Amino acid sequence: MMRKGPRFLAKAWTRLQAKADILLPLALLLGALLLHTIDPQQIGYLRNDTFDNYQRLKPNRYNPDLPVRIAAIDEQSLKKFGQWPWPRTTMAMLINRLHDLGASVVGLDILFVEPDRSSPEQIVEQLPETPDLDHVRETLSKLPDNDSVLASALRSTPTVLAFALTQADPRRQQLAPKPIGGFAVVGANYDDMSFLPSFAYDIVPLPQLTAAYNSIPTARGVGATNALPGPDGIYREIPLAFSYRSMPTVTDYDLATEYLVPSFVAEILRVAFGETTYVLSNGGAVTIQTLGSFLHQSGVGRIRIGKSLTIPTTKNGSVLLYDTGHIDQRAFSLADIMKPDFNRSLVEGRIILVGATVEGLNDLKSSPITPNMPGVEFHAQAIEQVLATNLLNERPLIRPYWANVVEAFFLLAVGMIMIFMIRHRGALAGLLLSLITIVVAIAGSWHLFSTWRFLVDPIYPSATIFLIFITGTMMNFLRTEGERRQIRSDFSQYLSPVMVDRLIENPDRSALGGEIRDLTIMFSDIRGFTKISESLDPQALTQLMNRYLTPMTDIVQDHHGTIDKYIGDCIMAFWNAPLDVPEHARQALLTAFSMRAALAKLNAEFRAEAAQSGTALPEIRAGIGLNSGPGCVGNMGSEQRKTYTVLGDTVNTASRLEALSAAYGVDLVIGHETAAAVSDFALLELDQVRVKGKVLPVRIFTALGDTRAAESDTFRELRARHIALLGAYRQREWDLATAALAACREVAPSGITGLYDLYERRIAEFRLHPPPADWDGVYVAMSKAG
Repeated sequence: MMRKGPRFLAKAWTRLQAKADILLPLALLLGALLLHTIDPQQIGYLRNDTFDNYQRLKPNRYNPDLPVRIAAIDEQSLKKFGQWPWPRTTMAMLINRLHDLGASVVGLDILFVEPDRSSPEQIVEQLPETPDLDHVRETLSKLPDNDSVLASALRSTPTVLAFALTQADPRRQQLAPKPIGGFAVVGANYDDMSFLPSFAYDIVPLPQLTAAYNSIPTARGVGATNALPGPDGIYREIPLAFSYRSMPTVTDYDLATEYLVPSFVAEILRVAFGETTYVLSNGGAVTIQTLGSFLHQSGVGRIRIGKSLTIPTTKNGSVLLYDTGHIDQRAFSLADIMKPDFNRSLVEGRIILVGATVEGLNDLKSSPITPNMPGVEFHAQAIEQVLATNLLNERPLIRPYWANVVEAFFLLAVGMIMIFMIRHRGALAGLLLSLITIVVAIAGSWHLFSTWRFLVDPIYPSATIFLIFITGTMMNFLRTEGERRQIRSDFSQYLSPVMVDRLIENPDRSALGGEIRDLTIMFSDIRGFTKISESLDPQALTQLMNRYLTPMTDIVQDHHGTIDKYIGDCIMAFWNAPLDVPEHARQALLTAFSMRAALAKLNAEFRAEAAQSGTALPEIRAGIGLNSGPGCVGNMGSEQRKTYTVLGDTVNTASRLEALSAAYGVDLVIGHETAAAVSDFALLELDQVRVKGKVLPVRIFTALGDTRAAESDTFRELRARHIALLGAYRQREWDLATAALAACREVAPSGITGLYDLYERRIAEFRLHPPPADWDGVYVAMSKAG
């Protein structure tokens, strides 16, 4: 058990490494999908930066016909009316002037939190208690309070006041003003409302300015001016509603209040259209509910203001800012409205926002286009966008509820294709797919933005795909290098260096798992090796075998053969695996010819060395068997040890043929499949033999030379006489066979005299003991050796 554990782990690790170029990119893809679902701040930062660049390339078009203008508290106004804050009587005068000029609604983007310090009442409290000032105190006490003057102006003009929500306790005991317009939730639930920005504390206007709950209304609306910057400090959205969850008060520890409150922008729109209600719904989820919960978008999707306005929002109830940038035409100075020749059309029938644009009042914020834009201009743009959507049918800028699903599906689909491409088509195809993905993603995203004003992120999917490409390519390179090393290690002992290099270039051809291929098998064995080994000491025998096997191995590899194994003095080799070898039977036969020549040369060297040293080395004689046919080739063995080898009947027959070479007096025996493939060589049929383990007889041949030898007159004459010999022999015509045998000996080379000696003995035996009546001329080999 202790041994199997480490072996199992090693095997699993090996398999894991072999699939690393798939598993690692796949893990990266799944991790990227999970990260996309979680949507951390860093991804949002990249996405927002992309959308900001879209707006810089194609900013929103400013429409001067939209009825929204800013009455700016600017440098000119401060110069005319004095240092800020102005007396409330001045504010009342300006509001009354805007009313006289025909303003539809006046939104005061100003917090009136503390009583006016310039009010007569406040001045009286600051005067010393002296008799000389009694008359002054009496006169001032009869004057109206400045805040009351402002409240009177607010009652005469449709006005919206501002308040602020905060997470820090301002040490105030008042609750945020309850909304004048009622809130309703339709097609969603209050869990979706939890996505609204939530605050626990507030900074509210003076009660006398928000006396909308008394019988005499003051301001027609009160809204929170909070805006939510991104992590980089850029303001990209304007909330329309908030969740107010007040903390218990000092006087009543058990009191905690929770309700929805409108934003400053929402209240201005409600008052401008004379509406009384807000309806919040999950617009995206209602639309696609039948597609299943997978596509369900939680949160707010739409806000309706009465029956007049329908506003698509983000899930947290905000309007996405499609920025025009700072537009001078959008504003006029409050100092100018007091002039008799002021252009009344700038105010009449319009929504007028009063707010600071001067830098010293610290109300400048960064938009996607403008680094420093007055906060009141953000509100103006949000109102313009809502009016353009509802009155002019312009498309709002939204990130649709399906954007996340489309991005994830695009990433998953292209990611899987990328992993397949790198594995099976290589780095170039992967790079091309990466470039196409980036172009399609960016072009598609830009089209959705510029045409439909949809915000769909192209960067995260594209960057992830490119990262998968880099990772997959790197792992594929490491896998390929590992395969190269493994192939070189596995096959360097079997193949020539050239063949190994070719195999490295085509690693799929190694078929390490085993496959059936058409092969030519060779067995080459030294005859009488036992006697040779008994005559030599171990050192001399080893030296002899090395001198014999080395050149024979080189010859096999030079002819594109694969060394299967050495079995003592026997060489087993095959052709057409692991790489294709065209005309593999021909290459094997040429190898046999070269081995025959090399052996003659080696024996000549032995004789020369013996003449010089006086120490005789035995002459080596070898037999070769060749057979062609199907064989199963691949890495075989056990978990502990494997070898690249071939199995099958073709191998067994080749071994039998080599064993028959001595019996037939030749050094080369060829099976009929091999002979058929090299029929243009100088071949002679040896016999029809039923070898051990075979039912059907096998025609066997020997080869005396190549195609040039086959075309010689001598061989043609020998072949004709040889055919006549075999014909007479198989027809039991012993006299004709004897005559033909004599004729063959006249032209036969010395290398096959043993063959004719064999037939001479057989004919003599058959004369004495004729074969049975059903004899078909087939010789039965009773053992592997014949």
